[in-house]
Amino acid sequence: MAAAGLVVFGLLAACGGESSDDGKGGSSTGGAAGGGGTSTGGTNAGGADAGGAGGSDAGGAAGSAPVGRCGDPVPAGVTEAKDPPKYSGGACPKLVAGSNTITSGAERKFILLVPKDLKSGEKPPVIFLWHWLGGSAQSFVDKGELQAAVDTQRFIAVVPEKKGDLLFVWPVEIIQSQPRVDEELKFFDDLLACVSEAFPVDKNCVASAGVSAGALWTDQLAAARGDYLASFLSLSGGVGGVIRGWGKPAHKLPGLVLWGGPTDTCAGLLSFNTISGTLEDELEKGGHFFMECVHNCGHSEPPMSGATGFSKYQFLWQFVMDHPFWLPAGASPYLKDGLPSFAPDWCGIGKGSATPRTGECIDPSQC
Repeated sequence: MAAAGLVVFGLLAACGGESSDDGKGGSSTGGAAGGGGTSTGGTNAGGADAGGAGGSDAGGAAGSAPVGRCGDPVPAGVTEAKDPPKYSGGACPKLVAGSNTITSGAERKFILLVPKDLKSGEKPPVIFLWHWLGGSAQSFVDKGELQAAVDTQRFIAVVPEKKGDLLFVWPVEIIQSQPRVDEELKFFDDLLACVSEAFPVDKNCVASAGVSAGALWTDQLAAARGDYLASFLSLSGGVGGVIRGWGKPAHKLPGLVLWGGPTDTCAGLLSFNTISGTLEDELEKGGHFFMECVHNCGHSEPPMSGATGFSKYQFLWQFVMDHPFWLPAGASPYLKDGLPSFAPDWCGIGKGSATPRTGECIDPSQC
Protein backbone atom coordinates (compact mmCIF):
# COMPACT_ATOMS: atom_id res chain seq x y z
CA MET A 1 0.00 0.00 0.00
CA ALA A 2 2.91 2.35 0.72
CA ALA A 3 4.29 1.69 -2.74
CA ALA A 4 0.90 2.45 -4.28
CA GLY A 5 0.86 5.73 -2.38
CA LEU A 6 4.25 6.70 -3.81
CA VAL A 7 3.00 5.95 -7.32
CA VAL A 8 -0.04 8.14 -6.77
CA PHE A 9 2.09 11.04 -5.49
CA GLY A 10 4.32 10.66 -8.53
CA LEU A 11 1.33 10.77 -10.81
CA LEU A 12 0.02 13.90 -9.14
CA ALA A 13 3.31 15.69 -9.65
CA ALA A 14 3.38 14.66 -13.29
CA CYS A 15 -0.24 15.52 -14.02
CA GLY A 16 -0.66 18.74 -12.10
CA GLY A 17 -1.49 20.92 -15.09
CA GLU A 18 -4.98 21.67 -16.32
CA SER A 19 -6.18 19.05 -18.76
CA SER A 20 -8.91 19.93 -21.20
CA ASP A 21 -11.79 17.70 -22.31
CA ASP A 22 -10.22 14.39 -23.09
CA GLY A 23 -12.10 11.49 -24.58
CA LYS A 24 -12.32 7.81 -24.53
CA GLY A 25 -14.32 5.34 -26.47
CA GLY A 26 -16.33 2.37 -25.34
CA SER A 27 -17.21 -0.86 -27.02
CA SER A 28 -20.23 -3.09 -27.00
CA THR A 29 -21.15 -6.69 -27.38
CA GLY A 30 -23.62 -5.87 -30.10
CA GLY A 31 -21.15 -6.34 -32.93
CA ALA A 32 -19.14 -3.77 -34.90
CA ALA A 33 -21.05 -1.28 -36.95
CA GLY A 34 -18.24 0.98 -37.99
CA GLY A 35 -17.79 4.63 -37.15
CA GLY A 36 -19.36 7.81 -38.40
CA GLY A 37 -22.22 6.13 -40.24
CA THR A 38 -25.06 8.37 -41.33
CA SER A 39 -28.32 7.42 -39.70
CA THR A 40 -31.81 7.51 -41.07
CA GLY A 41 -35.15 8.53 -39.72
CA GLY A 42 -36.53 11.51 -37.87
CA THR A 43 -35.38 14.17 -35.45
CA ASN A 44 -34.52 13.39 -31.83
CA ALA A 45 -33.86 15.28 -28.64
CA GLY A 46 -30.57 16.62 -29.96
CA GLY A 47 -32.21 18.48 -32.80
CA ALA A 48 -30.38 16.65 -35.59
CA ASP A 49 -30.83 13.41 -37.45
CA ALA A 50 -29.81 10.53 -35.26
CA GLY A 51 -31.60 7.51 -36.58
CA GLY A 52 -35.00 5.93 -36.65
CA ALA A 53 -37.88 6.56 -34.35
CA GLY A 54 -38.24 5.20 -30.84
CA GLY A 55 -39.73 1.80 -30.33
CA SER A 56 -37.93 0.24 -33.28
CA ASP A 57 -36.25 -3.14 -33.23
CA ALA A 58 -32.66 -3.07 -32.05
CA GLY A 59 -31.63 -6.16 -33.94
CA GLY A 60 -28.26 -7.66 -33.04
CA ALA A 61 -27.89 -8.61 -29.39
CA ALA A 62 -31.30 -7.30 -28.38
CA GLY A 63 -33.34 -9.34 -30.84
CA SER A 64 -36.84 -7.91 -31.19
CA ALA A 65 -36.82 -6.03 -27.85
CA PRO A 66 -38.17 -2.47 -27.96
CA VAL A 67 -35.54 0.24 -28.44
CA GLY A 68 -36.15 3.97 -28.26
CA ARG A 69 -34.70 7.23 -27.07
CA CYS A 70 -35.07 9.58 -24.14
CA GLY A 71 -38.49 11.18 -24.23
CA ASP A 72 -40.12 8.26 -26.04
CA PRO A 73 -43.04 6.51 -24.32
CA VAL A 74 -41.71 3.85 -21.97
CA PRO A 75 -42.62 0.41 -23.34
CA ALA A 76 -44.61 -1.97 -21.18
CA GLY A 77 -42.72 -4.53 -19.16
CA VAL A 78 -39.29 -2.86 -19.19
CA THR A 79 -37.15 -2.06 -16.15
CA GLU A 80 -37.05 1.64 -15.31
CA ALA A 81 -34.56 3.60 -13.22
CA LYS A 82 -35.08 3.83 -9.49
CA ASP A 83 -36.92 6.88 -8.23
CA PRO A 84 -34.50 9.60 -7.13
CA PRO A 85 -33.03 9.14 -3.65
CA LYS A 86 -34.00 11.21 -0.63
CA TYR A 87 -31.84 14.18 0.30
CA SER A 88 -29.68 13.35 3.32
CA GLY A 89 -29.88 16.91 4.65
CA GLY A 90 -33.64 17.09 5.20
CA ALA A 91 -35.11 19.95 3.13
CA CYS A 92 -33.36 20.67 -0.16
CA PRO A 93 -31.99 24.18 -0.64
CA LYS A 94 -33.57 26.36 -3.30
CA LEU A 95 -31.65 25.76 -6.51
CA VAL A 96 -30.95 28.42 -9.11
CA ALA A 97 -29.33 28.45 -12.52
CA GLY A 98 -25.64 29.13 -11.86
CA SER A 99 -23.65 28.52 -8.68
CA ASN A 100 -25.25 26.62 -5.78
CA THR A 101 -24.23 25.26 -2.39
CA ILE A 102 -25.61 22.11 -0.82
CA THR A 103 -24.86 20.41 2.48
CA SER A 104 -23.82 16.82 1.84
CA GLY A 105 -21.76 15.81 4.82
CA ALA A 106 -19.97 19.12 4.32
CA GLU A 107 -20.82 22.22 2.29
CA ARG A 108 -20.32 21.40 -1.40
CA LYS A 109 -20.61 23.63 -4.42
CA PHE A 110 -21.87 22.93 -7.92
CA ILE A 111 -23.04 24.75 -11.04
CA LEU A 112 -26.52 24.10 -12.39
CA LEU A 113 -27.36 24.83 -16.03
CA VAL A 114 -30.97 24.74 -17.21
CA PRO A 115 -32.37 25.44 -20.70
CA LYS A 116 -33.16 29.15 -20.81
CA ASP A 117 -36.62 28.52 -22.21
CA LEU A 118 -37.59 25.43 -20.21
CA LYS A 119 -41.22 24.81 -21.03
CA SER A 120 -44.06 23.81 -18.75
CA GLY A 121 -44.41 20.03 -18.75
CA GLU A 122 -40.94 19.47 -20.25
CA LYS A 123 -39.00 16.65 -18.55
CA PRO A 124 -35.36 17.07 -19.53
CA PRO A 125 -32.58 14.53 -19.08
CA VAL A 126 -29.91 15.24 -16.47
CA ILE A 127 -26.17 14.93 -17.10
CA PHE A 128 -23.61 15.10 -14.29
CA LEU A 129 -20.24 16.44 -15.45
CA TRP A 130 -17.10 15.90 -13.35
CA HIS A 131 -14.09 18.12 -14.03
CA TRP A 132 -10.45 17.18 -14.52
CA LEU A 133 -7.35 17.52 -12.36
CA GLY A 134 -6.40 21.21 -12.24
CA GLY A 135 -9.83 22.16 -13.59
CA SER A 136 -13.01 23.41 -11.97
CA ALA A 137 -16.74 23.28 -12.51
CA GLN A 138 -16.57 26.64 -14.29
CA SER A 139 -13.77 25.51 -16.62
CA PHE A 140 -15.92 22.53 -17.64
CA VAL A 141 -18.84 24.87 -18.32
CA ASP A 142 -16.64 27.10 -20.47
CA LYS A 143 -14.58 24.53 -22.39
CA GLY A 144 -17.54 22.24 -22.87
CA GLU A 145 -19.77 25.01 -24.28
CA LEU A 146 -22.31 23.62 -21.85
CA GLN A 147 -24.88 26.42 -21.84
CA ALA A 148 -25.18 26.19 -25.62
CA ALA A 149 -25.46 22.40 -25.33
CA VAL A 150 -28.13 22.63 -22.63
CA ASP A 151 -30.17 25.12 -24.67
CA THR A 152 -30.03 23.24 -27.97
CA GLN A 153 -30.15 19.63 -26.79
CA ARG A 154 -32.57 20.20 -23.92
CA PHE A 155 -30.94 18.77 -20.82
CA ILE A 156 -30.04 19.92 -17.32
CA ALA A 157 -26.31 19.97 -16.54
CA VAL A 158 -25.09 19.40 -12.98
CA VAL A 159 -21.40 20.31 -12.67
CA PRO A 160 -19.98 19.44 -9.23
CA GLU A 161 -16.99 21.25 -7.77
CA LYS A 162 -14.20 19.30 -6.11
CA LYS A 163 -14.10 19.27 -2.32
CA GLY A 164 -10.38 19.98 -2.45
CA ASP A 165 -9.05 17.28 -0.13
CA LEU A 166 -7.85 14.65 -2.62
CA LEU A 167 -4.79 14.20 -4.81
CA PHE A 168 -6.81 13.10 -7.82
CA VAL A 169 -9.71 15.47 -7.08
CA TRP A 170 -12.23 12.62 -6.84
CA PRO A 171 -11.79 9.37 -4.79
CA VAL A 172 -10.52 7.09 -7.55
CA GLU A 173 -7.22 5.64 -6.33
CA ILE A 174 -6.95 2.23 -4.73
CA ILE A 175 -5.58 3.89 -1.58
CA GLN A 176 -8.80 5.86 -1.02
CA SER A 177 -10.88 4.65 1.92
CA GLN A 178 -14.37 3.32 1.33
CA PRO A 179 -15.87 5.98 3.66
CA ARG A 180 -14.41 8.72 1.42
CA VAL A 181 -15.82 7.00 -1.67
CA ASP A 182 -19.19 6.70 0.06
CA GLU A 183 -19.09 10.41 0.89
CA GLU A 184 -18.73 11.28 -2.80
CA LEU A 185 -21.48 8.83 -3.73
CA LYS A 186 -23.75 10.55 -1.21
CA PHE A 187 -22.87 13.89 -2.83
CA PHE A 188 -24.17 12.49 -6.13
CA ASP A 189 -27.28 11.12 -4.41
CA ASP A 190 -28.03 14.46 -2.76
CA LEU A 191 -27.56 16.39 -5.99
CA LEU A 192 -29.84 14.02 -7.88
CA ALA A 193 -32.42 14.21 -5.09
CA CYS A 194 -32.58 17.99 -5.01
CA VAL A 195 -32.39 18.57 -8.76
CA SER A 196 -35.21 16.04 -9.21
CA GLU A 197 -37.25 17.86 -6.58
CA ALA A 198 -36.70 21.25 -8.21
CA PHE A 199 -37.39 20.17 -11.81
CA PRO A 200 -39.63 17.54 -13.46
CA VAL A 201 -36.67 15.57 -14.83
CA ASP A 202 -36.68 12.35 -16.84
CA LYS A 203 -35.54 9.76 -14.28
CA ASN A 204 -34.87 7.31 -17.12
CA CYS A 205 -32.31 9.64 -18.71
CA VAL A 206 -29.78 10.49 -16.02
CA ALA A 207 -26.14 10.18 -17.11
CA SER A 208 -22.63 10.90 -15.90
CA ALA A 209 -19.72 12.27 -17.93
CA GLY A 210 -16.19 13.06 -16.83
CA VAL A 211 -12.86 14.22 -18.21
CA SER A 212 -9.52 12.72 -17.11
CA ALA A 213 -9.72 12.59 -13.28
CA GLY A 214 -13.45 13.24 -13.65
CA ALA A 215 -13.70 10.33 -16.08
CA LEU A 216 -11.97 8.06 -13.58
CA TRP A 217 -14.69 9.03 -11.10
CA THR A 218 -17.49 8.65 -13.65
CA ASP A 219 -16.32 5.06 -14.24
CA GLN A 220 -16.61 4.41 -10.50
CA LEU A 221 -19.97 6.15 -10.27
CA ALA A 222 -21.40 4.28 -13.25
CA ALA A 223 -20.85 1.00 -11.47
CA ALA A 224 -21.87 2.15 -7.99
CA ARG A 225 -25.00 4.01 -9.10
CA GLY A 226 -26.07 1.90 -12.05
CA ASP A 227 -29.61 1.74 -10.67
CA TYR A 228 -29.98 5.51 -11.32
CA LEU A 229 -27.69 6.11 -14.30
CA ALA A 230 -28.89 5.30 -17.80
CA SER A 231 -25.49 5.80 -19.49
CA PHE A 232 -22.01 7.21 -18.97
CA LEU A 233 -19.24 8.96 -20.90
CA SER A 234 -15.61 8.19 -19.99
CA LEU A 235 -13.35 10.80 -21.61
CA SER A 236 -9.76 9.76 -20.93
CA GLY A 237 -10.62 7.66 -17.92
CA GLY A 238 -10.53 3.96 -17.18
CA VAL A 239 -10.04 1.40 -14.42
CA GLY A 240 -7.25 -0.77 -13.06
CA GLY A 241 -3.66 -0.38 -11.86
CA VAL A 242 -3.49 2.35 -9.19
CA ILE A 243 -7.10 3.24 -10.06
CA ARG A 244 -9.97 1.36 -8.43
CA GLY A 245 -11.45 -1.49 -10.45
CA TRP A 246 -14.79 -1.74 -12.22
CA GLY A 247 -17.71 -2.37 -9.89
CA LYS A 248 -19.78 -4.69 -12.13
CA PRO A 249 -23.25 -3.07 -11.94
CA ALA A 250 -26.31 -5.24 -12.45
CA HIS A 251 -27.78 -2.70 -14.88
CA LYS A 252 -26.23 -3.01 -18.33
CA LEU A 253 -25.74 0.71 -18.92
CA PRO A 254 -24.41 1.91 -22.29
CA GLY A 255 -21.06 3.67 -22.24
CA LEU A 256 -18.90 5.79 -24.49
CA VAL A 257 -15.15 5.28 -23.95
CA LEU A 258 -13.01 7.96 -25.60
CA TRP A 259 -9.28 8.60 -25.31
CA GLY A 260 -6.31 10.02 -27.19
CA GLY A 261 -4.57 6.87 -28.36
CA PRO A 262 -1.19 5.42 -27.29
CA THR A 263 0.20 8.84 -26.31
CA ASP A 264 -2.69 9.59 -23.95
CA THR A 265 -0.55 9.41 -20.82
CA CYS A 266 0.26 11.43 -17.75
CA ALA A 267 3.99 12.01 -18.33
CA GLY A 268 4.28 8.36 -19.27
CA LEU A 269 3.18 7.23 -15.80
CA LEU A 270 -0.58 6.75 -16.12
CA SER A 271 -1.61 5.29 -19.47
CA PHE A 272 -5.21 6.15 -20.34
CA ASN A 273 -4.74 3.94 -23.38
CA THR A 274 -4.22 0.97 -21.07
CA ILE A 275 -6.85 1.67 -18.45
CA SER A 276 -9.44 2.58 -21.07
CA GLY A 277 -8.77 -0.81 -22.63
CA THR A 278 -9.26 -2.43 -19.24
CA LEU A 279 -12.59 -0.63 -18.89
CA GLU A 280 -13.64 -1.90 -22.31
CA ASP A 281 -12.71 -5.44 -21.33
CA GLU A 282 -14.94 -5.17 -18.26
CA LEU A 283 -17.83 -3.72 -20.26
CA GLU A 284 -17.49 -6.46 -22.86
CA LYS A 285 -17.47 -9.20 -20.22
CA GLY A 286 -20.47 -7.62 -18.50
CA GLY A 287 -22.62 -7.42 -21.64
CA HIS A 288 -22.82 -3.62 -21.80
CA PHE A 289 -23.29 -1.78 -25.08
CA PHE A 290 -20.41 0.63 -25.59
CA MET A 291 -18.74 2.80 -28.17
CA GLU A 292 -15.05 3.36 -28.67
CA CYS A 293 -13.62 6.69 -29.86
CA VAL A 294 -9.87 7.27 -30.37
CA HIS A 295 -8.90 10.84 -31.33
CA ASN A 296 -5.14 10.10 -31.32
CA CYS A 297 -4.15 13.50 -29.93
CA GLY A 298 -2.78 12.34 -26.60
CA HIS A 299 -4.07 13.76 -23.33
CA SER A 300 -5.69 16.78 -24.94
CA GLU A 301 -9.07 18.14 -25.92
CA PRO A 302 -10.61 15.90 -28.59
CA PRO A 303 -11.05 17.66 -31.96
CA MET A 304 -14.83 17.43 -32.26
CA SER A 305 -17.46 19.60 -33.90
CA GLY A 306 -21.24 19.65 -33.96
CA ALA A 307 -23.81 20.39 -36.61
CA THR A 308 -24.54 24.03 -37.42
CA GLY A 309 -26.11 25.73 -34.41
CA PHE A 310 -24.95 23.12 -31.87
CA SER A 311 -22.03 22.91 -29.46
CA LYS A 312 -18.84 21.15 -30.54
CA TYR A 313 -19.57 18.18 -28.29
CA GLN A 314 -23.04 17.59 -29.67
CA PHE A 315 -22.38 13.90 -30.30
CA LEU A 316 -21.41 13.22 -26.68
CA TRP A 317 -24.67 14.59 -25.34
CA GLN A 318 -26.61 12.92 -28.17
CA PHE A 319 -25.27 9.57 -27.02
CA VAL A 320 -27.03 10.20 -23.70
CA MET A 321 -30.29 11.18 -25.42
CA ASP A 322 -30.21 8.00 -27.49
CA HIS A 323 -29.81 5.59 -24.54
CA PRO A 324 -32.57 5.69 -21.91
CA PHE A 325 -32.39 3.45 -18.85
CA TRP A 326 -35.05 1.04 -20.02
CA LEU A 327 -33.16 -0.23 -23.08
CA PRO A 328 -32.67 -4.01 -22.96
CA ALA A 329 -29.22 -5.24 -22.00
CA GLY A 330 -26.75 -4.70 -24.83
CA ALA A 331 -29.25 -2.76 -26.96
CA SER A 332 -28.81 0.56 -28.76
CA PRO A 333 -30.59 2.37 -31.60
CA TYR A 334 -27.17 2.56 -33.26
CA LEU A 335 -27.11 -1.19 -33.85
CA LYS A 336 -30.02 -0.85 -36.26
CA ASP A 337 -29.81 2.71 -37.53
CA GLY A 338 -26.07 3.39 -37.45
CA LEU A 339 -24.43 6.38 -35.80
CA PRO A 340 -25.68 9.96 -36.10
CA SER A 341 -24.40 11.79 -39.18
CA PHE A 342 -22.40 14.16 -36.95
CA ALA A 343 -20.58 11.40 -35.07
CA PRO A 344 -16.78 11.49 -35.46
CA ASP A 345 -15.47 9.02 -38.03
CA TRP A 346 -12.96 7.84 -35.42
CA CYS A 347 -15.69 6.20 -33.33
CA GLY A 348 -17.08 2.70 -33.63
CA ILE A 349 -19.21 0.16 -31.79
CA GLY A 350 -17.29 -2.43 -29.78
CA LYS A 351 -13.74 -2.94 -28.58
CA GLY A 352 -11.16 -2.37 -31.31
CA SER A 353 -13.81 -0.96 -33.68
CA ALA A 354 -12.56 2.62 -33.85
CA THR A 355 -10.31 3.76 -36.67
CA PRO A 356 -7.98 6.15 -34.81
CA ARG A 357 -8.06 9.69 -36.10
CA THR A 358 -5.22 10.97 -38.27
CA GLY A 359 -4.29 14.55 -38.99
CA GLU A 360 -3.26 17.68 -37.12
CA CYS A 361 -3.84 17.96 -33.38
CA ILE A 362 -4.53 21.58 -32.51
CA ASP A 363 -4.30 21.32 -28.73
CA PRO A 364 -1.09 19.96 -27.19
CA SER A 365 -1.10 17.13 -24.69
CA GLN A 366 -1.56 18.80 -21.31
CA CYS A 367 -0.22 16.40 -18.72
